[in-house]
Amino acid sequence: MGFFDSEVVQQEAKKLFEDYQSLMQLGGEYGKFDRQGKQIFIDKMEELMDRYKIFMKRFELSEDFMAQMTVQQLKTQLSQFGITPQQMFDQMNVTLERMKSEIQ
Repeated sequence: MGFFDSEVVQQEAKKLFEDYQSLMQLGGEYGKFDRQGKQIFIDKMEELMDRYKIFMKRFELSEDFMAQMTVQQLKTQLSQFGITPQQMFDQMNVTLERMKSEIQ
């Protein structure tokens, strides 16, 4: 069975995408949140980033050709912006840490 044929992989991908979309929509109102609302938003973003890292690690560790192609495509797309996947995650963490410091 291929990596993308797994029902678990399909469900997690769908859930990650839906959760990301919801947070991005909610993020448009971030400036209107009170301190507690901002903290909840940041916590949810951190949780989503952790889930995404795990999901991407599954791709990297898989021997499935399509999973490896997906990893390569991500690397290629990010390289157009001059960054690696690790740098992308690092920058997201920097942003979330800055957001945390601004609400304290």
